[in-house]
Amino acid sequence: MKIGINITHFKPELDVVDVARKVEDLGFDSFWLPEHIVVPLGKKAFEVQSSYFKTDDPAMVAIKSDNVDPYIGLAMSAAVTKRIIIGTSISLVAQHNPVDLAQRISTLDHFSGGRFLLGVGLGWLREEGEIMGVDYDHRWSQTKECIQVMKKLWSSNEAEFHGKYYDFPLIRSYPKPLQKPHPPIYFGGTTEKVFKRIVTDGNGWFPTVKESLQEISEGRTILNRLAVRANRDPSTIGMTMLGLPQDPYAIKEYETAGIDRGIIGLAAPSGMEVLDELEKIAARVKDHLV
Repeated sequence: MKIGINITHFKPELDVVDVARKVEDLGFDSFWLPEHIVVPLGKKAFEVQSSYFKTDDPAMVAIKSDNVDPYIGLAMSAAVTKRIIIGTSISLVAQHNPVDLAQRISTLDHFSGGRFLLGVGLGWLREEGEIMGVDYDHRWSQTKECIQVMKKLWSSNEAEFHGKYYDFPLIRSYPKPLQKPHPPIYFGGTTEKVFKRIVTDGNGWFPTVKESLQEISEGRTILNRLAVRANRDPSTIGMTMLGLPQDPYAIKEYETAGIDRGIIGLAAPSGMEVLDELEKIAARVKDHLV
């Protein structure tokens, strides 16, 4: 299993460039940044009702901390590294204008030497999505259309689009991604609809530690079955898990369940503590580093 690092907390003294360099120097496979553009505070007229927001689930620590723009952070990381994959863990693409986002991703993939991976999520925090213009009850349809727009812009010299959420005349978008036909797209989620979309439109599945080993194993089985039905080689569908434990036995179990890349979450209050912790993590998982 390949292993990467995901970081959510960015205090003033923590430099993403230093972290990215350290991740590569230690032999990790990849570096990931999450996305939450705004955090609803639930004051007075605007009350946060999304139950996940009110839990202490460590997987949701990003909501209670400081997120940077992942695309800018990853661009800075790409500039000081040469080998590691850089990716979003995950990006809430429906909160963006896809014409603008397509160019940003193309530029990032181009300047990184084709090292970008787009992790996509629907978003569980209704209040955040609605602030950003998401049709929350139909966010899967909006996300699907957003990706359709970007794929069309990435693959065509000239493109127009006329959909429910996005509509524009013939335009030219430049540059094109270095990876062809586009950077890999991994979808988060556990429903049958998500698995079908991965098989038809994606390159991989992005489960998280909140899914059990059994759910992940069953997800792999479903993906394999759907891929065969669609005349697609199941081995072309990757599985990258967010929140990988650092225990060697647990890593082996997830690998057996089908995970080919695990991402260890890291959140430390200061720059030096993050770099020190990376050293400790590398020592624990050294058999999986390059």
